[in-house]
Amino acid sequence: MVAQMELVDRQLLNIIQSSFPLVSEPFKAIGHQLGISEAEAIQRLAALKKKKVVRQISAIFDTRRLGYKTSLVAMRFPHESLTSAAHQINQHPGVSHNYARNGYFNLWFTLAVPPGEVLDETVDRLAKETHAEAVRMMPTIRFFKLSVNFDMVEQEGAARDDYSPDGYKDGQANWNKVEPVTDFEIQVIRELQEDVPLTLRPFEGMADRLKITEDELFSYAKDFQKRGLMRRYSAALHHRRAGFRANGMAVWKVSPDRSEEVGRIMAANPAVTHCYERPTFPDWPYTHFSMIHATSKEGCEEIAREISQQTGITDYQMLYSYREYKKTRVRYFV
Repeated sequence: MVAQMELVDRQLLNIIQSSFPLVSEPFKAIGHQLGISEAEAIQRLAALKKKKVVRQISAIFDTRRLGYKTSLVAMRFPHESLTSAAHQINQHPGVSHNYARNGYFNLWFTLAVPPGEVLDETVDRLAKETHAEAVRMMPTIRFFKLSVNFDMVEQEGAARDDYSPDGYKDGQANWNKVEPVTDFEIQVIRELQEDVPLTLRPFEGMADRLKITEDELFSYAKDFQKRGLMRRYSAALHHRRAGFRANGMAVWKVSPDRSEEVGRIMAANPAVTHCYERPTFPDWPYTHFSMIHATSKEGCEEIAREISQQTGITDYQMLYSYREYKKTRVRYFV
């Protein structure tokens, strides 16, 4: 599919990944950048969605700034019950990513719960309901990078404009600070988090339902970004269908005195989309997690070796996802 994709489609994907235009006629703006008509821009994007290369186009909000509690969770199941357990876990609306991976813990998912819900209790309940053999909660200790971006023209990772809520990019460590929102702002968030319709004026319906103008809607979005509630408004791709078939979670054993130094080095690699420090356990000594996407498993291995050489960290594992049970953006206040 990727080999057959026209250059203009690749360029289109690059544009909508980085920043989808928050204007009344966004497809006209995109078409202008590509030298094509508004109608053709919509037609091409519709085809890419039909082929499931594009998952959705919507706002990306900061979970913690909205008061949600979140964690990566690792569980172990017998092979014969893994898929049924994963589907049962997927029913929780706060589960956004859920993968089967190689290794002792064979199911890894992210879970977010709203204010008032206890994260530990929710994980314990899910583990008991699915009869997990083992479970580990691995919340973020340090958040070095989040930047999912692929250069579709060059077919390489392009996670350069990284987002680091712990302040490792701009020196402002504010990721754990909850930003209060009004009841009406919650209504705006509910609208902006939904997949944008492929119409000439896709934001018109959102504004009408909120009984505000489109310009006022864009002002709210701009304010959300300024306050750290919203990271950006952009497209999410199905990375495998986009040509990035390998998804490697590299886990590294890093000494405490080198935590920040190593985290920064890992985050600087454009093939690394996520980089976190997480807690260790007697049976799990790995502190740093770096997500690596490449067009092949060999590509992921090569990038991991580069990071190992740069950091001097040789104690690491590569955990590959071999089945995707769920991947979506968290829907808030639903």
